[in-house]
Amino acid sequence: MAAGKGTRMKSRLPKVLHRLAGRSLVQHVVDTAAELQARQVVLVTGHGAIEVEAHLAQSTRPGALFNPQFVRQEPQLGTGHAVMQALPCLADDGTVVVLSGDVPLTRADTLRQLLSASGGTRLALLTIDFANPTGYGRIVRVGDAVQAIVEHKDASPAQRQITEVYSGIMAVPAGMLKGWLGRLDTHNAQGEYYLTDIVKFAVADGVPVVAHRIDDALEVAGVNSPVQLAELERAWQKQVALQLMTDGVRLADPARLDVRGTLTCGQDVSIDVNCVFEGQVSLGEGVSIGANCVIINASIAAGAVIHPFTHIEGGAPGSKDTVEVGTGALVGPFARLRPGARLGEQVHIGNFVEVKNSTLAKGAKANHLAYLGDAVVGERVNYGAGSITANYDGAFKHRTTIEADVHIGSNCVLIAPVTIGAGGTVGGGSTVTKDTLPGALTVARGKQVSIPNWQRPSK
Repeated sequence: MAAGKGTRMKSRLPKVLHRLAGRSLVQHVVDTAAELQARQVVLVTGHGAIEVEAHLAQSTRPGALFNPQFVRQEPQLGTGHAVMQALPCLADDGTVVVLSGDVPLTRADTLRQLLSASGGTRLALLTIDFANPTGYGRIVRVGDAVQAIVEHKDASPAQRQITEVYSGIMAVPAGMLKGWLGRLDTHNAQGEYYLTDIVKFAVADGVPVVAHRIDDALEVAGVNSPVQLAELERAWQKQVALQLMTDGVRLADPARLDVRGTLTCGQDVSIDVNCVFEGQVSLGEGVSIGANCVIINASIAAGAVIHPFTHIEGGAPGSKDTVEVGTGALVGPFARLRPGARLGEQVHIGNFVEVKNSTLAKGAKANHLAYLGDAVVGERVNYGAGSITANYDGAFKHRTTIEADVHIGSNCVLIAPVTIGAGGTVGGGSTVTKDTLPGALTVARGKQVSIPNWQRPSK
């Protein structure tokens, strides 16, 4: 269910599209369905339907067995009414799991246990005990048997003392669900179709109603405000940090880590404070990440050091634009690696150096204030401070090739397409427009002129 407006979010963005750990709330839920190997996912949309549907059509998890189907709930007349909209899409032979698009942290294992409790013949409810259950539907039992769910506004004073509540998540045989939904009415305090009323229909029909009770409130926590979103973000990040440390990663401060994707680490990895990891990032054995780094879609090999304030941003995982940092490389501080940057072993990229769509071979160095774009750089090249590759002519990108053992002096401009021959030297301040021979010294700048005893103009 993803039709709600989310008024308390105070945002034009539909509530379920707000992001947690780099993904929209509703994408978390859809990805969990993919983990369950669901054959079908139906999204009930309403407020911001066009945006929600476009987002999910583009971002479905690779390998999912389904393409999302969308139905509209207009007007929005309660949870039962929402599920009614999905009925034409549901096959009679399946088990329906009802989830909410603003409850992002339910684990797939928990839902597997819920499905097992249903067994295709029972109505199974996911429940939890809250010390303060205000606002939640209460689980009413006779002995151990579930007899009803009573919404808070309709509960008697005695029923409001019940601490076991319905989480909003259930598993129910599809054929039975269709029949029960047809019997819903709006005779209640809110004048809505309550999905929870199907419990009393199941009891009346002699269908067992079972509760799978959990104790982790995060799994059923919804997002209704920016405060709740921030609380869930920190809870998620704490879980990620604890798992990383359990696996041997050294975190300078687990409270100052943000993983907004997938982070895999080898042995003896260390990560300083305020680092952000997005997309798919892998850190090899002994990698050190300095403070305040942002790393997106990158593979960093064993022994590499990423100094503080470095920004690494690769393209889509698996594409030619992911960033690769080789064994023992040194990057930063204040360096920027853009899509397609590939650094070989022992490469040095220093402060205020930017690399984009370029390959640097073993031992190459660009230590200060430089730009390498659309370039192939050979082994042991030394690329001077202030030097750039001029790769764009206003319409097209062109390539620069710098062969092995070249020395590029400071403040040089290499105007692509151009090749600097192996072992060559380019004198500082040169603008190079033509290929150079191996081993040659190339100087391309105006002749120095000095005028003795020259007087500056004065007022």
